[in-house]
Amino acid sequence: MSAPVQSPVPVVSRRVHSRWAALAVLCAGTLMTILDGNIVTVAMPAIQSDLGFSTPGLAWVVNAYLIPFGGLLLLVGRLGDLMGRKRMFTSGLAVFTAASVLCGVADDRAVLIAARALQGVGGAMTSAVVLGMLVALFPQGREQATAIAVFSAVGAAGGALGTFLGGALTQAFGWHWIFLINLPIGVVALVAAVRVLADDRPDPDTGVARNADHVGAALITGALMLTVYVIVGSGEREVPHTLLLSALALALLAAFVLRQARASRPLLRLGLFRSRLLSGANGVQILMIATMYGFQFIGALYLQRVLGYDELTTGLAFLPAPVAIGVLMLGLSARVVSRFGAYRVLLSGLVLIVAGMALLGRAPVDGVYVRDVLPPMLLLAVGFAAAMPALTGLAMSGAREEDAGLASGLFNTTQVVGGSLGLAALSVLASARTDVLLGEGAEAVAATADGYRLAFRVAAVVAVGALGLATLVLRTPRQEDA
Repeated sequence: MSAPVQSPVPVVSRRVHSRWAALAVLCAGTLMTILDGNIVTVAMPAIQSDLGFSTPGLAWVVNAYLIPFGGLLLLVGRLGDLMGRKRMFTSGLAVFTAASVLCGVADDRAVLIAARALQGVGGAMTSAVVLGMLVALFPQGREQATAIAVFSAVGAAGGALGTFLGGALTQAFGWHWIFLINLPIGVVALVAAVRVLADDRPDPDTGVARNADHVGAALITGALMLTVYVIVGSGEREVPHTLLLSALALALLAAFVLRQARASRPLLRLGLFRSRLLSGANGVQILMIATMYGFQFIGALYLQRVLGYDELTTGLAFLPAPVAIGVLMLGLSARVVSRFGAYRVLLSGLVLIVAGMALLGRAPVDGVYVRDVLPPMLLLAVGFAAAMPALTGLAMSGAREEDAGLASGLFNTTQVVGGSLGLAALSVLASARTDVLLGEGAEAVAATADGYRLAFRVAAVVAVGALGLATLVLRTPRQEDA
């Protein structure tokens, strides 16, 4: 986790900037995009009622954000390397904030979905370059470990806090405010970013016009957007349609790989994937994030549809997770990784995630929060607090200095793909199991609970897969872990 990663772009600053103030700005921008990805979940029934969405149409309030967000991360990560990461980050903040206002004032389904898509574009621009900027700011071992721990804590806690804030804002002021709250946050973050972040000025010979592979950019963006589209909509389409779209996505991806192998100035240097740490860490992340999304979304449904919690109570029930994640990441993560090594800390965290999901697989119809939900939630929180910073450090240490922005975009892309895949697959499994039991005459709540238990058990198996892959691929010599 602490392997030094040098800045890929010469940095020239007109003033002495505080690196920790810069880290705070990067975390604020990231927090805003992560909160928005989760804050919508609890407000979905209110949005449906107010704007008249059908049940399938309501899914596009989430999907319209995820598709451009996941599809553009890799491209804007490379563009950040070429045109300057500060410029990409601040432009993303501006786009995201403006789109949030459009979402907040939307009084029509089409307007809301279009504004959510624009939010996805801004979120990708902001998120893709953050890790590259972070490792450039903190190239040394212990400081880099601390910075990554802070950044990971903000991201992990933000995901869970989104559920709480979504319920609180919707219940107190209406669903429009889950978007309008981004206006003051975005303006402050943008002003701070302009003032605090150091200017990075790429050599003119490495500029976009000279180096951009426009054909490759179109191929990979199309492939990634179509992949996310297939994943998030898999439960709504017939199997032949899904297979056809999947084949098209694979064809675009294959064409991109051929293009990169032959292009004189490729968008993505294929040799990047020869790094065992980078490739392995991204593979582990897909499985781990798929598992954690299962907890976040299926867990919220279990609390509401089985235990009968309302929106605000559901948000409050999730609060122990971000509190535990934040305290552990900020207080212990960097020291534990420095003492025991990223590999050992990652494996320990994954073991706890497996245990937490396995316990949730026993969640009963008449569950009690402090007995059936809180203990596995805390296991998952502690496990994620240990695993995520270690995994992030391993992934970024596997990238060459000139590829840091691209590696950051790739790492964020696998987060979106893993989360989308986990959400789609586990939701379909839970729904299918519930439908079978209802067809057999089971009581509705009992059938729903059984469907969720199946989803939790499958998520535990996926976490075992992440643990196995990490064990086989990410082992490094002790001096590289320290």
